[in-house]
Order: sequence, then structure tokens, then C-alpha cells
Amino acid sequence: MSSKAIREYDAKLLLAYWLERAPAVAPHAQVKTNFQYPTARVAQVSWDPETNTITPDSKIPSWVHTTKLVGKPDQLIKRRGKAGLLALNKTWPEARQWIAERAGKPQKVEAVTGTLNNFIVEPFLPHPSNTEYYVCINSQREGDRILFTHEGGVDIGDVDAKALTLDILVNKPFPTREAIASALLTHVPAEKKDTLVDFLIRLYSVYVDLHFAYLEINPLVVLDAVDGGEPTIYYLDMAAKLDQTAESICGPKWAIARDLSVYEAENATTTKGSKVSADRGPPMVWPAPFGRDLTREEAYIQKLDGSTGASLKLTVLNPDGRIWTMVAGGGASVVYSDAIAAHGYAHELANYGEYSGAPTEGQTYEYAKTIIDLITRGVARPEGKILIIGGGIANFTNVAATFKGIIRALKEYKNQLINHGVKIFVRRGGPNYQEGLKAMRLLGESLGVPIRVFGPDTHITEIVPLALGIDISKSKTAILAGGLKSVQPGTPPPQVSSVSVAGDSIGSIHADGGRTQPGDQIVHFEADQSPSSRSWFRPFDANTRSFVYGLQPRAIQGMLDFDYSCGRASPSVAAMIYPFGGHHIQKFYWGTKETLLPVYTSVGEAAAKHPDVDVVVNFASSRSVYSSTLECFEYPQIKAIALIAEGVPERHAREILWLAKEKGILIIGPATVGGIKPGCFRIGNSGGMMDNIISSKLYRPGSVGYVSKSGGMSNELNNILSLVTNGTYEGIAIGGDRYPGSTFIDHLLRYEADPECKMLVLLGEVGGIEEYRVIEAVRTGKITKPIVAWAIGTCAKMFTTEVQFGHAGSMANSDMETADAKNRAMRAAGFIVPETFEELPRALKETYESLVRTGAISPKRDVDPPVIPMDYKWAQELGLIRKPAAFISTISDERGQELLYAGMRISEVFAEDIGIGGVVSLLWFKRRLPPWATKFIEMVLMLTADHGPAVSGAMNTIVATRAGKDLISSLASGLLTIGSRFGGALDEAAAMFSQARDTGLTPREFVDSCRKANKLISGIGHKIKSVNNPDLRVELVKEYVHKHFPSHSLLDYALAVEKVTTSKKDTLILNVDGCIAVCFVDLLRDSGAFAPDEADEYIKIGTLNGLFVLGRSIGFIGHHLDQKRLKAPLYRHPADDIFINMADVNQPRVLGRMQ
Repeated sequence: MSSKAIREYDAKLLLAYWLERAPAVAPHAQVKTNFQYPTARVAQVSWDPETNTITPDSKIPSWVHTTKLVGKPDQLIKRRGKAGLLALNKTWPEARQWIAERAGKPQKVEAVTGTLNNFIVEPFLPHPSNTEYYVCINSQREGDRILFTHEGGVDIGDVDAKALTLDILVNKPFPTREAIASALLTHVPAEKKDTLVDFLIRLYSVYVDLHFAYLEINPLVVLDAVDGGEPTIYYLDMAAKLDQTAESICGPKWAIARDLSVYEAENATTTKGSKVSADRGPPMVWPAPFGRDLTREEAYIQKLDGSTGASLKLTVLNPDGRIWTMVAGGGASVVYSDAIAAHGYAHELANYGEYSGAPTEGQTYEYAKTIIDLITRGVARPEGKILIIGGGIANFTNVAATFKGIIRALKEYKNQLINHGVKIFVRRGGPNYQEGLKAMRLLGESLGVPIRVFGPDTHITEIVPLALGIDISKSKTAILAGGLKSVQPGTPPPQVSSVSVAGDSIGSIHADGGRTQPGDQIVHFEADQSPSSRSWFRPFDANTRSFVYGLQPRAIQGMLDFDYSCGRASPSVAAMIYPFGGHHIQKFYWGTKETLLPVYTSVGEAAAKHPDVDVVVNFASSRSVYSSTLECFEYPQIKAIALIAEGVPERHAREILWLAKEKGILIIGPATVGGIKPGCFRIGNSGGMMDNIISSKLYRPGSVGYVSKSGGMSNELNNILSLVTNGTYEGIAIGGDRYPGSTFIDHLLRYEADPECKMLVLLGEVGGIEEYRVIEAVRTGKITKPIVAWAIGTCAKMFTTEVQFGHAGSMANSDMETADAKNRAMRAAGFIVPETFEELPRALKETYESLVRTGAISPKRDVDPPVIPMDYKWAQELGLIRKPAAFISTISDERGQELLYAGMRISEVFAEDIGIGGVVSLLWFKRRLPPWATKFIEMVLMLTADHGPAVSGAMNTIVATRAGKDLISSLASGLLTIGSRFGGALDEAAAMFSQARDTGLTPREFVDSCRKANKLISGIGHKIKSVNNPDLRVELVKEYVHKHFPSHSLLDYALAVEKVTTSKKDTLILNVDGCIAVCFVDLLRDSGAFAPDEADEYIKIGTLNGLFVLGRSIGFIGHHLDQKRLKAPLYRHPADDIFINMADVNQPRVLGRMQ
């Protein structure tokens, strides 16, 4: 997400609605003249590819029929007039014909060819050329810049050279009317100046309030005043960008401006049956660049990306290309594209994309399936195709978990992959990467598709030439002994092994005879009440203490594990701040023991309790990071803040960074993983899991300081530096947004001033100009230490259309912002710049070794870090330990992408319409029963739902409800009455009738045996119903069973018993409990779904009573709701309905004696 271009149609609607309504940018920024706001006269005409028609007249506003018009494409096309894409002074029929002739047709504009599918129509405005002006507002790091020139129109020429400018700096006062006029309007006639000042004030107010990132109007027409009125303003052509990350703030404002009903009642969009939006009006549309119409697959991934906190990107560059990539990480995705282009295969690169931010297995599966489907379309190529599943070393993403989704997709497309001769190359590192690579390798063996896997000991892009069949053994890229290392992992050995129970474990006996108490396992640290004091160039050291804003136990545990491995005397985290959780404490591991960290609700409270803390690691979301950071600014003890959140609105980010500069606070981020100071301090998840911390030797300081935009590429640098140098001294990922709080130069100047840092590394990228600030510092001698540098994104020049890379700021707006231009400029300034990214390790190695030879660096002997026990959960994921499950469940599973009922997907449950009976059959019996059986289950639930308010269960529910109890308590009160006397006769009836028939008793013998045993027959007898007054519920059941059951032998037996009992008394009929019971036994025994022993087991374990409980719960809930609706008061039973018989006082009693 970043600043995104919008259609001219939408930009004009935003201005039409908000130019008059937006709040003033400053109290003194008020309109002085009787300013006439331009009216909303703009219509959109779209081409429908399915019907090959344009928007019908019925959906076009009426004013198009009464005025001359201008028609033009509205697809982010520049210089439409020069391309012959303007229809001027047309009637609506003429304009419609002009549009229809071009709609759906390919159109070449300069070097780009695209399909014309969206047009804009507006009134034609005749005007003299001397009334045309040009105005543009754009955003920069320092603030917003307004450009204005009195010569607008098609032939404006070099705007930057001729325009007058006014800079409005961040957090500085808005200029006065006089300042605006003197800076911008020196060539404007005096009679138009006040009108233009009013317009510029309102225009900038809208720009700020709606979070525009760019707004250009050319020409802006200002017609002379008529009849003593004011000059009138019209904007003809307009180009605009909005900050998409501000959608949570401005979404409703953008939407209401796009609601046509606010302009014309006839175009009302809130008619009955129309789609309901979250806001009034449709949400903003973000069109693709001209020539880059979204494919169905790209649109699907874009939708998937918008519905998840992870990042999923896909751009199809060449659907016929043979090289496809599926790369984890924004920076890594660019690096792989660079490597393919550098080897001369840009024309074969089929796609650009990335997945990052810990997507779920299901999301990764959908992403992988989409790409694999694209790979295996069309005609197979003789030389086959290549799929590179690459990525850097992840910080917190479980590699094996994400690979599960990819493996699922690969298995589904097994035959297609074989037919297209696809070869797969995998390179990945990070948490659980060994298991992930092992699974990939084993998949290759079973799939019949060549899959080669490589781990972090192979340079990130070293698999690219291997995949392309290029021999690099003699090139500068082959820098490590042994070259490519194809990983064939088994179960990964723990990098941090288990620890035996310490001698002072709970209950152990000390030398003095005392025992270790439970509280002794908690490690307490003495709080340092003195404020910290460090040099400006060293914001982090071994004594740094921090607050973590947000409830982030996993990140905090990682920080404490890092502290322990570094040998720190105390944890780097002093407390957590969580405004929503209240005050409490949380336990964390400190080595083999535990420590307690307090949780506060405000920064002020935490700062007062911990004056030694001067760093905040802010995990607040993009919506709240602005307010939480401003809160941190209120406390002078805070000297550094890391902002982890992605998607922070650019205007907020700028305000934060300039406020921080004023206060002398270091900001890292936003959109960053943070940074790491080996041996001292770790920000959040920087450096990844502990096995990567150990393997990259981040537990002790090296000599190389680096700065990068990408968090994933930071881990790559940590890895490379540990292999070719003595390791990292400090590493910072400034974040990929357009306005990071600190830039390359801020950190490199710190490293320059730090005597312990001997060598610098800069990993830049396409977009922005921050690398040039470093170049200037090198040229002027501010930086003298050797600096190895590279700008990623060199592939951008190979693409025929605009591609937004993974980071918001990685897009070149001029030639000097391209990666190639930056690399040339850095090389010319004396930086050590390799020819390609693959040669970076060699350049680092040679530079480091030269410093060692000159004595600038004196390598020290490595010291093994203390062993840290592996967390139980993570060890279990790695397959290093096992334990028996505490519970066993065989009926449902919610762990995957979709909920399962006895193996049946919930989507299938609805697709096949199996009903409540079908769900009961799955969850109770773990199988699909035939439709007649599931319908019978539903019938039983309906019949047993209620039996009036007088029965004991209903009465208990009513009494509890009238006592003020909630639904759950009242329902439980009623359910607890169910037993052998009420409702629980089903199981007993089923057992009695089944046993009688199974033992061969005739119905009369069964009745006689029960009479001799003085035992009532369960399921026989009714207080009211009789032979002549039958229970209709029983009749319904019998009718259904006789009609639908394949066999009903036990029901026939029970009816024969009824004939015997009713011959003695006509109320001794087969009641509803007995009828349901015997019919359900027939279902279990004769449906063919159960073995005989299974059927008997279900009878014994209470299944039939379960039906009564489930059904009667419906009625009990109904009685509860009924009493609540009636607002029935507390029930007290009348005393005259209770016979009280107190025992006579003279009767003997058992007395107890108190001891």
C-alpha cells in the first residue's frame, strides 16, 4: 500500500464535494472573496467487455443532452491531447459515437499499448488561452510543495523550470494570503489574485484533509468577472494520487464524494436492492496503470491481499515467459527479479510478486495455486519452465507452515507440472526452515518433478544462475568455498539445546538443609532509577532498557532470549504498555528461570516507574501508532522509538519524523522489523529465531554497520556478514515506506562517529533520493570509512509498464531515482559497488580482509553463547519432542482452512443441504446417514421441543428466569431435571424392548415378566391419552416410520406389547418416548450404517436421551425468552399449596456434641 493514482473522474468528484466542505487547513486560512465553487459536472462512461457495450444513456446524467461536451479516456494516460485522445465541442450523440468507436480497442500511447475501457465526459468550456493556468501540489519528505505558473495548457513545457513554488513545511505555520500571492501569483492580473488565493487555500485544505499525495490541474481556467461578480474557476484536466494507507481515516469522505445522489437525485445510488456499502457511497477505486489491465488472477490476489494482514502481490509481466517466481519478502522479491534480469533473461521473466507477513497455510495455498495455474497454461515449451520459490531469512514466519500451502498446490497440479517440464528451485531460511526444505525435497521424490532445495548457507540469489543453466564457478559471484550447497536436511538439530533441571530446582535440598521454594525460580532484577546517558551515535548498548507498546509476548520473549545469550546483566525490556488490558504482570523466561514484567496502561505511568528506560518498541497498529507515538514524545527520557506497523498514513509518518527531529528522538520505521545491535539490544523480532541469532553470531558484536530498507534483507546481510566478515556491529532496517523516520544518512553518520564500527554497508533500492544524501556526505568527507553499497531494483528498466514493488517507496519518479543511476553515482563517489547483487558477498569479503591487513580490524576469538532452552511449543513443531495428547477428538477439526465435521467440509455441508439431521449424524455418529434417517432425527427434535409450561423442566426454567438468571443458567436449571422420571425414559425404553425381543419373549411374556418383577414398562402409559384419544405425536411417528423405514421390527413388537397392556387399561398406550425409542433402535439396527455392536453401544451411552435433551432445549429457551419478554417478576409459590408438617418436639432427636 502506498500513494496510488486515482481516475480523473474521482479526483474531480472529490474536489466538487469537499472544496466547499473541507475544514480549513489553519484558522487564518479563510476565503475572502465571494468565491464561486465549481459545480460537479462530470460523467463516467465505461466499456463492459462481457457485452461489448458502453454505459447506457439511462445511467448518464441528464445535463449531457443539453450542452457541448469534451470526451477523453480516463485511465491514467498522460498527454492525451498529443495522442489524439480528446473529443472537443461534441454533442452527446457525437461524444457517445466517438467513445464507442474506441472502447475495447487497443491504443498505443508513446511506448505503452493498452485497451481503452474507461472514459470521462464533461462540459466543453470555450476560453481564451491567457486564462489558462497550471497548479500542482506534491508531497515530499520535508513538506508539501505548490507549483504555479500563469501559462498552462497542452504546451506548458518544462514545469519545474518555469513554475513558481511555495513550500509548506511539516509542522510549520500555513502561509498568509500575502505570502501565497507573492510567492505564486506575481504574473497573475490583480483582479484575479484574491480569487486564486481563495482557490489555492481551499484546494490545499482538501489536499490535506483527504490525504492526497499528488494533485495536478492543467489547465486551471480562471475566467474574468462578469457584471461586477467574481472571477470564476474551472479545472479541465486533472491528475491525482491518494494515500491508500489513509483509507481507514478518509474512506468515508472519499466514498460520499463518489455518491452521485448528493449531486443529482435522478442518479441516487441508494435505491432498494442496491449493494450496501460500509459508507455512504461506493469505496474508492484504484485503477491499474494504462497498459496494465488487471488479469483475473491479479484481481483475485489483490482481493486476497486486502482481506489479510499479510502481504500478497502478483503482477503478470509475460504470461508466455518460462521463468516464474514465488518469493517471500518485499526486498527479496526485487533481488530475484534483478538477478534474472542481470543474467539477460528479463524477456523470459513471467511475473513479479511476493508473499510476506506470515500468511496462513490457506492463504499461501491460494497464492501458490494461482501462480502454478498460470505456469501450466497454454502449450508446453520444449525447454521446459522454471519456478523459483525463493526468499530471504524470515524473522518470524514459520517457513515449514507456509511451505505446507505451497506443497498442497504443487500436489494438485502434479500432472500439469510434469507435462510442462517445470523445474523447481527452492531457497529459504528462517524459523523451521529445515523441516520446510525437507518436506520440499521429499515432495520432489514423490511428485516426479525436479525440486532442488537450498538453505541460508547458499547466497540468496545463487540459485538463479543454476536454474538458468549458467556456469558461475569461475565468476566473481562464486565467493564461498564449496559453491552451491543443496540442502538435504533431516530432522534439524536444535541450535539451542535442551537443558537439564538445575540443581536448585523446586524442592531440591541446599547444603544448609533448606529447600528451594517455588518463588525462588523467579529472577528479580534491581531497577536502575538513574536516567540513561549514552553518546548520540550509540542509541543502544548493553544497558539499554525499553518499553514494548502492545501485547507482544512472542517478540518480548525473543528479546529476552537474545539478552540472555549476549550475557546481559538484566533484560532489555522493562515493561509493556497495553491501554486495553489493565494492570497486571506477565511471566517470561530468563534462561532456565522466569522473570516478571509489569504491564501498564499508559506511557506516563510506565515512564514514572522506570526512569532508566529510553527506548520504545511500538507495536501499535497503523490506526493507533500516530497517537501512541505522540504520547511517547511527551516524556523527555525517551530517546529512540521503533515503529513496527505497516500502512501508516504518509502524512502521519511525516509529522512524526519532524516532531522527533525537533525533540532529538531517533525514529526507526514505520513498516520495519527494527534493527539489532549484536551483543547489546534487539528490536522486537529482528534477527529472527534464536537459531539464526546463533548461526549469524549476533550474540556478540562484529565490526560492520549496515542500513537497509528491507527487514528480510537485513537478515540476509546478517547471514552474509557472519560468513565473510567478523559479523555485524549494528544493523538497522529503516522500513520500506516513502517517509521513514530516519534515513540511510542518519545511521551511517552514527556508524562513522562510532570508533567501534570499522566498515559500512548500504543496501538501497529503486525510488527516493536518500542514497544521494549519503553520496554527498562521502564527497564532502563527512563519511570516510569504507562503504560497500548496492541499490536493488535494477530490473525496473526492463519492464514495459509501471510495476509497484513490495515496498511503498520503491518506485522511481525520475531517472535519478532508478537503481542503475544510484549504483553509478555511488561508484563514481568512491563507494565499493559490485557489478551485481550476486557479487556483494565478494565485495564485502575483500573490503573486510583489506581492513584486517591494515590493522583497522583485529578479529577476536569467538566465545560460545550460553545455552538457551528451546520453548516447548517450538520444539514440538520441530518434531524434537513428543507427548501424549491430553484429549482425543474424532468428530471435528477447525485447524485447517475449513471447518470439518467428521471429515466433511462445512462448505459441503451447506452445498449438499444435509440439514440439522445430517449434522447430528456427522457429529454424533461420525458418518452420513441416509436422508430418511436424518429426516427422522429432525422429526424427533421437533416433536420433543416442548410439552407445555407445567412439566418439571419447563417449570424450573421459568422459575430461574423469573429469579433474574441469564439464559444459560435458566436452561441448565431445566436440563438438570431430565432423568428417569422426566424425559429420560427413552434410553430405558429402548433397552427394555430390545432386550425382551432379543431374548425371545413374546409381547405377553414380556408384560407378565415385568408385572411379576413389580417393574413398570418404560415407554408405556399416559396420564391423559388413551386408545380412544391417541397421542397425535405418536401417530405421526408411526406413519413416518411405516412409510420410510426399510424395517421397523421393534416398533411392531412394541405395538404388540401395547395391545396386551391396553387390554387391561386403555391409557397404557405406547407413549411418545417409547415410540421414539423403539423407532430409533430400528434406525440404528436396520439402516445398514451400523454394525450390531455399534448400534447396541449407542443405545447404552445415552444417545436417545441426547435427542430429548437437544430437542427440549429449544422449548426451554423459548420459555426463558417468553418470561423475559413478559418481564415476569420473581416467583414465590403460594404457602397454601404447601403442606408443612413439623416434627413433634417430643420426638427423639440425634444430638451432636461440639468438641
